[in-house]
Amino acid sequence: MNLIRLLIPALGIIFCLTIFSILQLTAAEKSTLITGDSIESSIQAGCSFLKENQNLDGSWGSARQTKGLNVFAPVPGSHRAFRLAVTALSISALVENKGDDSNYQNSINRGKSYLLKKLPLLRRASPMALYNVWAHCYGIQALHRLLGFISNEKEEREIKLIMAQQVSMLEKYESIDGGWGYYDFNAQTKQPSGSSISFVNATGLVALKEAEKSGVMIPRKLIQRAISAIIRQRLPDHSYLYGEYLKYQPRRGINRPAGSLGRTQACNYALQIWGDESINDEVHKLCLNRLINRNGWLDVARKRPIPHESWFAVAGYFFYYGHMYASLCIDALSSPDKREYQLKLSKVLIPLQEKDGSWWDFPFYDYHKQYGTSMALLSLRRCLPISMHD
Repeated sequence: MNLIRLLIPALGIIFCLTIFSILQLTAAEKSTLITGDSIESSIQAGCSFLKENQNLDGSWGSARQTKGLNVFAPVPGSHRAFRLAVTALSISALVENKGDDSNYQNSINRGKSYLLKKLPLLRRASPMALYNVWAHCYGIQALHRLLGFISNEKEEREIKLIMAQQVSMLEKYESIDGGWGYYDFNAQTKQPSGSSISFVNATGLVALKEAEKSGVMIPRKLIQRAISAIIRQRLPDHSYLYGEYLKYQPRRGINRPAGSLGRTQACNYALQIWGDESINDEVHKLCLNRLINRNGWLDVARKRPIPHESWFAVAGYFFYYGHMYASLCIDALSSPDKREYQLKLSKVLIPLQEKDGSWWDFPFYDYHKQYGTSMALLSLRRCLPISMHD
């Protein structure tokens, strides 16, 4: 009898805690319910952030907000590259989401003027730092989107000429083993001697495909060398080496599936659009499931101030980059379960939006909110139901 009297209060507490947990779970599930309207609302807030945080000269981002430990960035060239890359991403995000909204025309036009003026002048910051490669790639993609945004023939010719010049820049800064990297820690030669980096190759190939769609001639050998470099870095489990310099350490943490989460989608998509038939719906779904189910390996590094300090050497800035290219893989799916993956990706991204409408994954001077927001917006655009794309 005494034992029963002691157990009754304990059982009551357990019962109450169980009910509370169920209610909390139900509330959490409701809070993460994703619809086309919730995606659209999130996109609206992100676009407002970009509009309100554009620089006076039309660009986005700056070298302000330094911290105790900053990435290697020789001045001033590194910051010219960072700002141009971030500006290009911001333009792409606004054109895709607000290209027909009169409230955003001035912002897009100011960004366009800055890009057309500054992008042709960009070169590497030093023989060792090739951050300009990112700006050439994202610059091409922004120009490709701007072509669909304008109706002036003179301006269209100017944009195509700059796109062709940016393709020439990618030729100029091609790594000796094909593809591209953003550092040359080897000989710092005229043609970069640094290692080919898998996801930089992917970024370049995606940009060059868009340039081709715009009618710009693309050297076949440039494409083939970049494709070959990615394939050399592809592992049997559909992960990709961080860079070719790690080819003798394929099971090092950063090269394993969890370490490759942020770049697998980019590499898969790049190979597919250039004709690699081994990348199909089944490969995409396998890798997308891995990204969703193991998302914590990327998320645990998000907002950490030191690159590659997290498990599997993941850096914070892999997060929104990886999800942006995942959205392209989802968009490429021909299977009827595309909507399932759109909702899953949205469910990852929307709860991470900051109160000011931005997204960010790595404290990076004053560029992180702008590039994070742009990448998230480009991702969510591809998660909208087809009926809401126009």
